[in-house]
Amino acid sequence: MTDTSLARTILATLSLSAALALSACGGAEEEDAPEQMSERPLDTPDLSGGELIAVDPEADSVPVDLPQTQMTNASEEEIEAAAAEESAAQE
Repeated sequence: MTDTSLARTILATLSLSAALALSACGGAEEEDAPEQMSERPLDTPDLSGGELIAVDPEADSVPVDLPQTQMTNASEEEIEAAAAEESAAQE
């Protein structure tokens, strides 16, 4: 074999290997496309200069009742009691 035919054989082998590698990366196409977000005009101006992404709070939502309990800090006695319970549970 001459040097040029050896080089052509190597080049052909590398080309075939690269083509097989690229075809393996393609994968199968999805049968069902995922649900897309619905797009509709917003009343908010896009000041960022990019693409404004907003979520419609009413789309596919489930009503949730949030508790209206006021948040307060725990007292020192409650903190000590919780620490005592935790250490007793670990023993």
